[in-house]
Amino acid sequence: MKKVFEYLKPYYFKMSIGLAIKILGTFMDLGLPWVLAFIIDDIIPLHNVNLILLWGLVMIALSIGARIFNIVANRMASKVARDATEALRHDLFGKILSLSGRQLNHFTIPSLEARMTTDTYNIHNMIGMMQRIGVRAPIILTGGIVITSTLEPVLTLILVGTLPFLALVVYVVSKKGIPLYTRLQETTDRMTRVVRENITGVRVIKALSKGNYEKNRFYRINQDVVDKELSAGTLMSITNPTINFLLNMGLTLVVVVGAYRVNIGASEPGKIVAFLSYFMIMLHAVMAITRIFIVFSKATASAMRIAEVLDTDEDLKEIDMGPVKSEYHIQFDNVTFSYAKEPCLSGISFGIRKGESLGIIGSTGSGKSTLVHLLLRFYDVDSGSIRIDGVDIRSMNKQELRKKFGVAFQNDVLFAESISENIKLGREIDEEQVLKAVSDAQAISFIDEYEEKLERMLTIKGSNLSGGQKQRLLIARALAGNPEILILDDSSSALDYKTDSMLRSAIRKNHKDTTSIIIAQRISSVMKLDKILVLEDGQMAGFGKHEELLKTCEVYREIYRSQFG
Repeated sequence: MKKVFEYLKPYYFKMSIGLAIKILGTFMDLGLPWVLAFIIDDIIPLHNVNLILLWGLVMIALSIGARIFNIVANRMASKVARDATEALRHDLFGKILSLSGRQLNHFTIPSLEARMTTDTYNIHNMIGMMQRIGVRAPIILTGGIVITSTLEPVLTLILVGTLPFLALVVYVVSKKGIPLYTRLQETTDRMTRVVRENITGVRVIKALSKGNYEKNRFYRINQDVVDKELSAGTLMSITNPTINFLLNMGLTLVVVVGAYRVNIGASEPGKIVAFLSYFMIMLHAVMAITRIFIVFSKATASAMRIAEVLDTDEDLKEIDMGPVKSEYHIQFDNVTFSYAKEPCLSGISFGIRKGESLGIIGSTGSGKSTLVHLLLRFYDVDSGSIRIDGVDIRSMNKQELRKKFGVAFQNDVLFAESISENIKLGREIDEEQVLKAVSDAQAISFIDEYEEKLERMLTIKGSNLSGGQKQRLLIARALAGNPEILILDDSSSALDYKTDSMLRSAIRKNHKDTTSIIIAQRISSVMKLDKILVLEDGQMAGFGKHEELLKTCEVYREIYRSQFG
């Protein structure tokens, strides 16, 4: 919770004003039963109608004032909760974007989505409720005890005697409730993951008639969520009936003892009426406090999950490593990397000069995409080094490093925006650059068919485009910023041979100074490049030109024979 309170610091002054207004409104509420007792015991016996009306107006003024002050304070509390949660959500989103590949794998995408949505919503509820009810309820409880002790000290002892039991119930329930809500959120993360998988793979599920299987899988995880929610809800629901029972037993004792004291002349009816009013007000206050503890338990579990992300140390820190003189633009020097225990890349060493093109080819799972992820520093190498112009990428600022690249990944995303915005992607790219990029990417042919041209709106993930059209727009996005290094990760697999050939020709002609890395499954996509890297089981099986590899690399020859016969 400490991390959450840090986001409230900029709003302490506004919260103080809201607190003062709330306290004033609460005191007005507390004054109503006291005025009522004064009217019954001191004013009515005087038989003065004017005084009765005067004090009646005082009660009306107190009631209206209490409502106005409470509404103003509640509005201020809602604004603080909104703004603080907005700042928290913004920082959490920024932190998620800065996480390394390993850290994303550790937290998982569904869990991070839940922390961004459900957990921040729980925090929002807690901040708002603590300001609205968390201030009012304790004041009513404390102020009620103080005022009733001046009216009827004997009856106040009965009320105070119930408080330790109430505190015990709240403490025990909240202590056991927080772990239950934590486990509930973890189970909800798993349910989110199942839903994401089903939505993403809905076509495969339908094609293979696996709807019933996936329904059963969702039923099991959904039932697990229900069971855990039921456990947490059942525990928390104990508070209301238990506290109601304790308070109503106290109220019964107050009525019996109060009647006895009035009967013997030790008290007055007005004081007993006022005391009962205070008791009912305090009953509602205690019930509000139990609701606060339920919300607080949820928010505490959520805050711990959010703090876990925010407190995660940067594992891709800049390391000061001196530059070395190198003839290569990009150089891998004995690079080894593993996601888990077994290395997926080992002993990778090669270099390409500025403006050269490199093709990477190999079987599925050989480490082609991993090589690119290391170059972009999504992960750090286990050993060895990767250098650009002789500078180790670990000593570069990550943002500056990645500005050098134009990348079209294998499973990249198009957003529900115009074609132009999807290509610009928030970068300072003018219309002329966009047109040049779509022309080089061979996308201008189908864009010209649209009436809106570049302002044509795309649906989520570009679902209103064909596979080849998507890939051409993704390549246009990579080319639009005139990158120093271009990476195409199997991004032309949906293109026909003619379009693929025209694309590679346009890149060679119009981006001569750009160092290109093209990952492909087809030899025809890489055979004319300056260098070709062949990977097999995470190791270099060959490196050189097409003609050299046909003579020296058995793995390359097998791929060539399988594709060309």
